[in-house]
This record gives sequence, structure tokens and C-alpha cells, in this order.
Amino acid sequence: MSEKTARVGFLYPGHSAEDDYPRLEQLIGGAVRLTVVHTDIGTDAHRVDDLLEMGATHRLKASLGELLAQPQDVVIWACTSASFIFGPEGARKQVAELAEAAGLPVERTSSTSFAFAHAVQALGVRRLAVAATYPDDVADYFVRFLEHHGAEVVQVSGRGIITAAEVGTLGREQVLELARSNDHPDAEAILLPDTALHSAAWLDALEEAVGKPVLTANQVTAWEGLRLAGDTEPREGLGSLFRLTRQPDSLTPATV
Repeated sequence: MSEKTARVGFLYPGHSAEDDYPRLEQLIGGAVRLTVVHTDIGTDAHRVDDLLEMGATHRLKASLGELLAQPQDVVIWACTSASFIFGPEGARKQVAELAEAAGLPVERTSSTSFAFAHAVQALGVRRLAVAATYPDDVADYFVRFLEHHGAEVVQVSGRGIITAAEVGTLGREQVLELARSNDHPDAEAILLPDTALHSAAWLDALEEAVGKPVLTANQVTAWEGLRLAGDTEPREGLGSLFRLTRQPDSLTPATV
């Protein structure tokens, strides 16, 4: 790629694991700028009604001005639960409205839920295990989102943690155990879907612990942003996803 800086802006809900992004920027290296701006989440709760309010477009738009104070090539809603909770069609509408508000093409806008769908496609895997921190009913929404995009979820469990703040306190050994305890022999990859969960420092360790690709929320969100900005350079130290030497010819856009 050229030396042009890939500028990716993230709207991140509240405060929990946002420090993954400067760490990812450092690990990615090169001409990459990852900018995080926080949104007002309302109630910090992994409950359906609260997540629908957390991901309401008016909350995302309220933080766009601060994010766009610096030019961005791509804007991503860095939240999984408050995107898939709307269902595939609602999540597409959320991305389209965000793109319009940001003055960007829809092809330069996405969310973490679509980042997971695209990462699964890019790795060429289909059978998945989901190691969710959410309550079971919220995790089920994610399963249905993945299945809508062609995946088969062979194992899913919810840890039942209500707040993102609590998820953000989980350390290395707890995150590794979350992946190990939710593996399944038929799963080709394990997904840890919460952007409130720290993972950037342990991506290779997670894969070594289970012997297969592990996709985490902040990892796939950063990858999606770089991909949409045109940066598909392979990198080491960031898991199998970032080691891909070529991208598929096409990935299902977030608006299709």
C-alpha cells in the first residue's frame, strides 16, 4: 500500500476497554491513525431495551462532531450488542444513517457486528463457537445475526454480565479461560463479541490457548476499519485475521 495514512474513527460506547485501540494502533504500526470518541450510552446494561437506546442513531450522531473534528476515511460504530440487537435490517439501517450523518459513503461506514460477519467470511470459516459475556437472551441475538450471514453456530454461552464496566475489568487469564471453556470440537473459530472486553494484548495467546482462530470485538473492529480504508497489509501479533495475505474478492457490504 502507499504511505497515505489510513484514518479510522470509532464511536465507542462509554468507558471500559477503549484502551485497546491505542494498543492496536501501536501493534498495527505504519501509516495508521485510530481515533476513538465516546458516545453517551444512557444505561450501562446488556438488556434489550437499554441496548436499543444505546445504539439509537441520535446518540451516535451526538458524538460525530467531535470525531469528525479530524478528517476520517472511515467511521465505525465500535459496539456489537447495540448493533446486532436491532437485527440484520435494523443494523443495516443504523450504518446507513451513520454514513449519511458523517457525510461518508456507506461503503466507508460499518459496525462491529458487520465486522464479525466480514471477518468470518474473510477467514473462510463457517462453524463457530460464541463465548459471550452477555446474558443468554442477548447472546441469542448475536447468534441469529451470524446465522443470517451464513454461519453455523455450534456452541454459544452467555456469562451473564450485565454491565460493560464489569466486563472491562476481566484480565488476561479470565479472557483466556472464556475462550477455552467455550470451545467446541466442531468449531472452526471462536468469537468473543463484546467491545467492552480487553483482548488486544492477548490475540496470539488466545489462539495458542485453543489451537484455532479467535476473533475478538476490538480486533475485528480495527480490522474492518483498515479494510474499508483500503489497508489490507498483513500484520503479525494480531491473530489469524490480521495475518491474511489477501482479502476475498468480495465481502457482503454492511448495507446489503
